[in-house]
Amino acid sequence: MSLPPNFGRAVDLSSLGKPKPEPAGPMPGIEITPQNLTEEFLALSKNKPVILICWSPRSAESEEIVAILGKLALDDQGTWILGRVDVDAQPQVAQALQARAVPFAVAIINEQMVPLFEQPYPEAQIRMIVDKVLALSAEQGVGDASVEKIEPEEEEAIAALDAGDYPTAEAAYKKLLARKPGDSFATLGLAQTQLLARTDGLDGAKIMQDAVASPDDLEIQIQCADIEVVSGYIEPAFARLLRLIQLLDGADKKIAKDRLLELFALVDPADPRVIKARAALANALF
Repeated sequence: MSLPPNFGRAVDLSSLGKPKPEPAGPMPGIEITPQNLTEEFLALSKNKPVILICWSPRSAESEEIVAILGKLALDDQGTWILGRVDVDAQPQVAQALQARAVPFAVAIINEQMVPLFEQPYPEAQIRMIVDKVLALSAEQGVGDASVEKIEPEEEEAIAALDAGDYPTAEAAYKKLLARKPGDSFATLGLAQTQLLARTDGLDGAKIMQDAVASPDDLEIQIQCADIEVVSGYIEPAFARLLRLIQLLDGADKKIAKDRLLELFALVDPADPRVIKARAALANALF
């Protein structure tokens, strides 16, 4: 199955803070226990794909992902089943799923586990992941989704990403876009791959500290924007680059603008944060 690459920068379970108050209202999905995981959910996965999300009340980001998946499950009207795993209350289940961080999502299709992500993605990207799960399930005769053709360039890109070979992955996505201009998954995959390559090996904490100390340093600020997007802080990253665009002139202004456009490609165009940032960009340029 072809999925957006795992950025590998999720919150380590050991670093979570003190428990926060229980969220108001019921959480979406079915609470997973060792008993219902083995006695119910594995059997259910023969008829419908199951998606399990590991979360913690100590991680607001993981709670948000649970809410997003709940919304998508409601939109999909029962074509798949959502289960949630509180890693604090059910450490045995978290260990069985090999969850090292939250949020962590895994699919179960015909009793087989398929790791999905351990990064707080925006809703548009999670939507694409769920669609890939439904397509893979249909290929195996589980559920009702239409079978999605996996492009050879896409397979090449995912294999390269698994090996940490970002140039090959980037070239594969570019080949797919040359053959299928505007392909949404290839566009997203290329943008993610380029971001992954740019942030590989960077010390995010140090870069954020440097960005505070040097607010007008173009290179540090655009690196910090990349780190913020990888960490799920979309709006602060947009605001950081918009400030640079308003501040700078000439070639430096274009560099900041081009990076902002690249980051827009990582988020659903209908996302209010993108719409707001695009309007601000237009005002800054004209």
